[in-house]
Amino acid sequence: MSGPDHRLADRQASLPPLRLTRRGKVVLIGIPLVLLAALLLSLAGFFNSPAKASDSVSDLSVTPTVTVTVQPGESLWAIAGSIAPERDARDVVADIVQLNNLTAGSVLPGQQLYVPTR
Repeated sequence: MSGPDHRLADRQASLPPLRLTRRGKVVLIGIPLVLLAALLLSLAGFFNSPAKASDSVSDLSVTPTVTVTVQPGESLWAIAGSIAPERDARDVVADIVQLNNLTAGSVLPGQQLYVPTR
């Protein structure tokens, strides 16, 4: 060998073997392990999710509702108390929020709401 090929071979032979520092080992081994653990936790949460609609179509039930128009000065608490006085108002308010996809706990006069009857 002569010329550039000879110099390249000499340079490669003179380089010491690659050594990983402590930080390099952490990066090479630790980060993939953390990512794997996050993936496994995500999958575990997905497969063990308690949210389950129903085992069969016959088990499904429709929540009976009525439509209520919000009057001036009326709140979700007042509506919940007048519709279902025998139930805990917190549960009824939570049902109203869920049925109507409300992001805030406030309502406006004239707004139409679906309210559970039981």
